[in-house]
Amino acid sequence: MKILVTGAAGFIGYHLCDRLLKDEELQVVGIDNINDYYDVNLKYSRLAELGIDKDDAKHFNKEVVSDLHNFKFIRINLEDGDELSSLFEKEQFDIVCNLAAQAGVRYSLENPNAYIQSNIVGFTNILECSRHNKIKHLLYASSSSVYGANTKVPFETTDNVDYPVSLYAATKKSNELMAHTYSHLYDIPTTGLRFFTVYGPWGRPDMAMFLFTDAIIKGNPIKVFNYGKMERDFTYIDDIVEGVRRIILKDVTSREKYKVYNIGNNNSVKLTDFIDEIELKLETKAEKNMMPIQPGDVYKTWANVDDLIKDYNYSPNTSIREGVGKFVDWYKNYYKV
Repeated sequence: MKILVTGAAGFIGYHLCDRLLKDEELQVVGIDNINDYYDVNLKYSRLAELGIDKDDAKHFNKEVVSDLHNFKFIRINLEDGDELSSLFEKEQFDIVCNLAAQAGVRYSLENPNAYIQSNIVGFTNILECSRHNKIKHLLYASSSSVYGANTKVPFETTDNVDYPVSLYAATKKSNELMAHTYSHLYDIPTTGLRFFTVYGPWGRPDMAMFLFTDAIIKGNPIKVFNYGKMERDFTYIDDIVEGVRRIILKDVTSREKYKVYNIGNNNSVKLTDFIDEIELKLETKAEKNMMPIQPGDVYKTWANVDDLIKDYNYSPNTSIREGVGKFVDWYKNYYKV
């Protein structure tokens, strides 16, 4: 089976490639445009873990073969429809897992065009390539952000999500609608995954886990929004990746063509408790700047993952203490603290 993973130099994409490559019968091709939304060196370091040389990976549209695994990497923009089409025609993928996107709720207030290009134009190209190359199953990243200011918890996929509170969320909801259209018109099985606050080693520098740990270690204050009165369904990366892997490997020909799932920890954790665990692991108290809620943010997220448990035996089981500990250990090792 040959699998395309877009966003392969990203946080979730890297971990998914790493996990899939442990199954020796799988061929994995990864693509990423390696944009500078955050430190590109972190992205190149992730690729190095997969056996991809940094100097080779810098060149657009150049195929780089891993030194370690049955893995190839190509730096490419999803917005480049011609290059993407050529790649699909050459590789003849069985499964596509589209994790590439312009991420971040707050950044969408500053640079909305980046979200339209990557998340709308880029996803349209993925759909078109999947249509014309008879992809057996297209998985794609949606987000818990689609629930907007929904106050009913836990969040369920049957909830109304017509009122996004950020452009990022609007693009993710758009992806779900676009996928539904292509499933209906062209008989393509699609699965949307609404990710809930993923954290862990190699995590993004703009996420709370990284920001808090980095600031506390450096003796800087941390920004605690909504005065700490926030809750998140924090989900450890290994639990997320195992769930995605199970969906990739299961035959979907007998199920309905279009599906959307929540993928989270099935639990909501207070932001203050999350900070407590970081402080405990670092044996250091944080200096906290209590601040109002940010535009586009929501008070609470909590995923109902019953459908994913029923259909794929999904089983998130990493505690916050264990997950925080593993991230801090990685951070100290990677940054030589």
